[in-house]
Amino acid sequence: MPEGHSVHRIARQFARNFVGLPVHASSPQGRFAEGAAVLEGREMLQAMAVGKQMFLEFEGDTWLRVHLGLYGAWDFAGEILVDPTIASANGRMGQTNQRGTDLDGVILDDAGENSLTSIGAPRKTRVHVRMSEQTKGLADEDAEWPPPVVGQVRLRLLTDATCADLRGPTACALQTPDEMLATVAKLGPDPLVGDPAEGEERFVRIVRRKPTAIALLLMDQSVVSGIGNVYRAEMLFRARLNPHTPGRDVPEEVVRQLWRDWVRLLAIGVETGQMMTMDDLSPEQYRAAMASRDDRHWVYRRAGLPCRVCGTEIALEELGARKLYWCPFCQR
Repeated sequence: MPEGHSVHRIARQFARNFVGLPVHASSPQGRFAEGAAVLEGREMLQAMAVGKQMFLEFEGDTWLRVHLGLYGAWDFAGEILVDPTIASANGRMGQTNQRGTDLDGVILDDAGENSLTSIGAPRKTRVHVRMSEQTKGLADEDAEWPPPVVGQVRLRLLTDATCADLRGPTACALQTPDEMLATVAKLGPDPLVGDPAEGEERFVRIVRRKPTAIALLLMDQSVVSGIGNVYRAEMLFRARLNPHTPGRDVPEEVVRQLWRDWVRLLAIGVETGQMMTMDDLSPEQYRAAMASRDDRHWVYRRAGLPCRVCGTEIALEELGARKLYWCPFCQR
């Protein structure tokens, strides 16, 4: 499931390529035909993300709410306006160098994606990009326009130069302004929405009164927005916190540490497009991490392997119907 950084990046791409323009809307699959008919020809006014949900505002007091869920993705094609905070030269959204690390050259990760170079000044490029947890590369410059519909496309949004196809979302629905606000009100704080300090206080209040295990609370989108399975495992390890600890038993300073770590990791994820959770890497280690997902995390997907800190075998269990990775020694 795309985590919060991916959804913020998608919203930014819509802001650059669709906001301020009239949009043609259709539902090739047919499941959103009525909604597409309402959106047809309307100008997109705003694109925003809150946690794992995205909201697109159209003229006429109409909002489109999209939750990608486990299998959803946006495919962008056409002339995509990109800059160093949004995409790299090969079309991947948001590939930039690690802050404070001077690295040159091109590194392709194990998905064949350029993970280190950025493209410099904003420009337009003709690309085809998959926006979910994974992305694809450049499309043929001479490809048919608009691109042919491939597979089950729930919603196609189209301008004169850019196409966005939505596939497999958990939710795709029109909302009134009041309905949109009610949806957002049910979500936990997002560091990139509103005042992060206020978000921290809200997060601390909620967690400190709950008897629920902290590992479940971090995945509860009404407690905090945007954290998924990867960030959950990594944040708990970085805090050296036992995932089964009830929220109300977690010391306040540790709860605050979790929030501030989420602020930092989310910013890195939006900037780079990758869930880089390891710190203080040498240039060589950073290049390795960009080239292989296996080198980006402390515990996630490392079940049975030695802990990078203490050597204890990383444990894997199921909690809340999701896989939980943690170190039984470091996180006692």
